[in-house]
Amino acid sequence: MATAKRAAAAAAPDATELLMTDHKKVKALFKQYRKLADAGAPAAQKRQLALQICQELTVHTQIEEEIFYPAARRFLDEKDLLDEASVEHASAKDLIAQIESMQPREKLYDAKVIVLGEYVDHHVKEEEKEMFPKLKESGMDLQKLGNRLRQRKAALMAALGHGEEVEA
Repeated sequence: MATAKRAAAAAAPDATELLMTDHKKVKALFKQYRKLADAGAPAAQKRQLALQICQELTVHTQIEEEIFYPAARRFLDEKDLLDEASVEHASAKDLIAQIESMQPREKLYDAKVIVLGEYVDHHVKEEEKEMFPKLKESGMDLQKLGNRLRQRKAALMAALGHGEEVEA
């Protein structure tokens, strides 16, 4: 039984793979939102998708801030990279709060969702092209960290009533 658990854990995505899966999912949601906005879709449809985006990003940023970034700080010499990521998270959280408190018919709603997507895209590129490769070379146990991230994400999603949606 213990061997089966270890094999399953080893087959699971490591921390960077789990985070990149989140990145791809959110990128696809932003692309879908832009199509809805461009097509003049009903406000309720846009709001539902915008709230899904906000929820995904909120959970993602929380697991990064609680688990991933503190662990990365112990292995990376470049603290500026992590500091910038934290500032980017703060900007994203501010836009998320604005979007969640608005209605799609309000002025700037679509613009705020689209700008959030642009912020996230920039942030993702820095993580995937700079931070993740450095962490892979650092000797950090990304598999173990991935398991911690997965468990925390599952708990957060379950608290939101979406436990079945946790991937990997």
